[in-house]
Amino acid sequence: MESIANTNNKEIETKFSSTANAQSLLDPSSTAAADRERHARDLNSGFHPLKHKFVFWYTRRTPGVRTQTSYEDNIKKIVEFSTVEAFWVCYCHLAQPYGMPSPTDLHLFKEGIRPLWEDSANSSGGKWIIRFKKTISGRFWEDLVLALVGDQLDYGDNICGAVLSIRFNEDILSVWNRNASDHNAVMALRDSIKRHLRLPHSYVMEYKPHDASLLLPIAKTEAALQGNLLTNCGFRTQTTATMEIGVLSYEFHSELAEKTICS
Repeated sequence: MESIANTNNKEIETKFSSTANAQSLLDPSSTAAADRERHARDLNSGFHPLKHKFVFWYTRRTPGVRTQTSYEDNIKKIVEFSTVEAFWVCYCHLAQPYGMPSPTDLHLFKEGIRPLWEDSANSSGGKWIIRFKKTISGRFWEDLVLALVGDQLDYGDNICGAVLSIRFNEDILSVWNRNASDHNAVMALRDSIKRHLRLPHSYVMEYKPHDASLLLPIAKTEAALQGNLLTNCGFRTQTTATMEIGVLSYEFHSELAEKTICS
């Protein structure tokens, strides 16, 4: 039974998909034209086309093991789909959250958008984050996937994708959008997520711009370098604390280092 479903899945993907790399090179007008052609082709074949084509990705890391493999190289593509039928073939064979090892990330993104902060579609955006007890995350993740695939969330064109992060003590859902500076779109997305997931009032949603995540590692690295410079100039600093404090600490130590060098 499973082998038959997998065969059908491959046939659907082969017949109705183009590669993500090719799609990402197209300008908006060409992409829209390609979507219209895909919709017409799917309809003529008796399928039900989705507004957007999507890709499932996953990331799996071994706890306590350091690797030289970059985060981007760790992201593996599972499957892509563009019709209701292909979605259900894919989704029914995905492991449920309770069966996934920790730490694992499952990503669902529109085709042409990689689940990376650095991707051009994500770099100016951010994400809404919700934390769940492990026993109940599966239901909320499924509701979120259905809302995303069915284009049910407000400001849908501003949404890039969603991530399920399996962790030891909790599971985390996040919804990524394109523009963190568009306050109306960000807040409308929050309200839409609450409504579609039927979130209890006790749940807290946190919004985090991606550039904050991108700048922090830079600040930590530069702060560590400044800490080493101060040590060489005769000042003892606690590099670890400096790294944790981040940008403000780095600015303070930069000024102090400059005075030290000048004197």
